[in-house]
Amino acid sequence: MSGIVGVHGIGKYDYYLRAGRSVPGAEAAMRRKWDRYLHAALGGETRPYFSEIAYFSHLLNDGADLGEAPKAAMELQAQEVLAGWARNLGLGEHVTGALKSVTGWLLDRLDERSAAFAKLFAPEVAAYLTDKGRREKCRQAVADVIRRNRPRIVIAHSLGSVVTYEALWACPDLEADLLVTLGSPLGMRHVVFEHLLPAPVGGRGERPPGVRRWVNISDKDDIAAIPPALAGCFTGVDAEELVNLDWIDFHTAEKYLGCPALGPHLRPFLA
Repeated sequence: MSGIVGVHGIGKYDYYLRAGRSVPGAEAAMRRKWDRYLHAALGGETRPYFSEIAYFSHLLNDGADLGEAPKAAMELQAQEVLAGWARNLGLGEHVTGALKSVTGWLLDRLDERSAAFAKLFAPEVAAYLTDKGRREKCRQAVADVIRRNRPRIVIAHSLGSVVTYEALWACPDLEADLLVTLGSPLGMRHVVFEHLLPAPVGGRGERPPGVRRWVNISDKDDIAAIPPALAGCFTGVDAEELVNLDWIDFHTAEKYLGCPALGPHLRPFLA
């Protein structure tokens, strides 16, 4: 086992388009950036840290003409995700199912950065959680990369932490000495937590059996990482870090990978 496998989060379809709809091209471009971001946290000589980035965004954004009925269904599912997400922020908590039809009103209540984030977050999370075929393909893509590289460390950001969690549970042969989740929505009620596979038992999930140590890092203002601490929702979270990254870039991989809190958790496994 060696190296680090990364798993990306939302909003990474543009890597695929810029690489001419090439998964290897998208993965390589992202890996170069993630190596640079992580070097900011670890310091020392510049070197490649990531063996591979598990790329799955194209499986959620295939660009196909879905037709009016599937499009309408997808929009409704995204609205439901947005409504559940808004409840976690304390917006519209007293509004019933009618909230699904007033997402425009909801977005108008958010500031510019939050509204832009919501427009990325809701469709991709909805596509993953509600489309069985896409969900399985994403999980398999992540599992294949972990199996191929046999890394000591897996670093999963944003929605990637959800895909990784499910992939590790679905494939008992997968192992990692350290799982690091960054800006994770795994514990988000009404949106993610209740829909996880395997389903939480008695209101609690568990650390995947092949993972020996689990560290979760969340920014205090990250509106995807609600709740920021996962130990209240999952058994087996070994360490939590609440950080203050940036009031604007509260969810980017660049800020998370470069934060000083990450280094001490990685160094024992990189020696």
